[in-house]
Order: sequence, then C-alpha cells, then structure tokens
Amino acid sequence: MTEHTPSLGYLPETPSQTAGPYVHIGLIPRQAGFDIFENTLGESMVGPETRGERIRVEGRIFDGTGALVRDALVEVWQANAAGRYAHPADRQEGKAMDPGFRGWGRTGTNFETGIWAFETIKPGAVEGRRGHKPMAPHLNLWIVARGINLGLATRLYFGDEDAANAADPVLNIIEQPERRRTLIARREMRDGRPAYVLDIRLQGEGETVFFDL
Repeated sequence: MTEHTPSLGYLPETPSQTAGPYVHIGLIPRQAGFDIFENTLGESMVGPETRGERIRVEGRIFDGTGALVRDALVEVWQANAAGRYAHPADRQEGKAMDPGFRGWGRTGTNFETGIWAFETIKPGAVEGRRGHKPMAPHLNLWIVARGINLGLATRLYFGDEDAANAADPVLNIIEQPERRRTLIARREMRDGRPAYVLDIRLQGEGETVFFDL
C-alpha cells in the first residue's frame, strides 16, 4: 500500500483560533512579569545613534462595546527618518540606511490603563509602489488579542502632516473623510517632546480602518 501525500496545492487550511491568554508570556514576557529573555525587543526602538526626531506614539484599544482592551499585543513596522525600511527589499535610491534603527517594535496594552506606547522616531516619506505618489510619513501597526481570529493591520498617520496626508495614495483609497480620520494621530507635547496619540476602535461607532494584506 502506497502512502499518498497531498501536494501543497491541496493541503487543507489550518484551523484558526484567537490569541489565547498566554500570548504575553510567549511574546512580551516582561510585561507579564517573567524576565526570561536577556534581550527584549520592546517598546523602545531608538538608541544613542538613531537618526531623526525622537517622538512617542501611544493610544488605547476599544472593543465594540466601548470597553478598553487591556491585554492586546501591538507591533509596529516603520521607515527610518530618511523614509527607508530596514529590509533588503527596500531599494529606494538616494535614501540612506540607519544602522542605529531597526524599524520594528512590539509592546502590549498596559493591564491597568490599557495604554500601548512606543518610543521611536518620526519616519520620512516612503516612495509609493509602481510609480505611485510618495506615501505620507506613517507607522504600520499590527494588533492581536483574544477574540481576534486574525491579526488586524492598520496605519498611524501624523496630524501635523496635512499636505502629505492629503496626497497619500493609501488614505485616498478611503472614500469617507471621517473614516480617514480614524488613522490620524493628534500631536501633543510631553515634557518638551512630541507625542502622537491614536486610539483604535475594533468595532462599532468610529471603527478604525483596517487593511486586508
């Protein structure tokens, strides 16, 4: 009897499930009270040599009833101050790499306040794909939490970049102006340093725009 192994084109889809209660222990253990990794990739994305304007980005996450989601995981991926990603696939000519900036971070919402936050730099504009107009400075966010079957991808744009935001090819895909505003972070000042605040709403009134990647 010959064993039959299905080809990759016919493999059944793996069942999905929501992120369980142990996601913090595995991915952000220090927040869960477990100091088990020597080096923790966390909410601080800058070092002494990182180029660019230091900023803080923060917000809260609300569910469809308006309640705070206090146990979500948030990841960020962004370009450096020159508008270039720390990835070999980024071939933008004339934009310098920054060896002092990795461009990626991971954190979780605070168990008590529900606030997520990153210490980072304000990114530069990135060239659009296939000859499209440059994209306004932005952060790419990915959210995982119990009750979410698949991670949610969204963006954070900066409220003091009106001209760039108005020309951004991704924001212009969103037809309703009020929906675009769900991606615009407001600027505040904290101890003399800029902070950008964006609350994310998973469902209901004011639901954040999420992208199908």
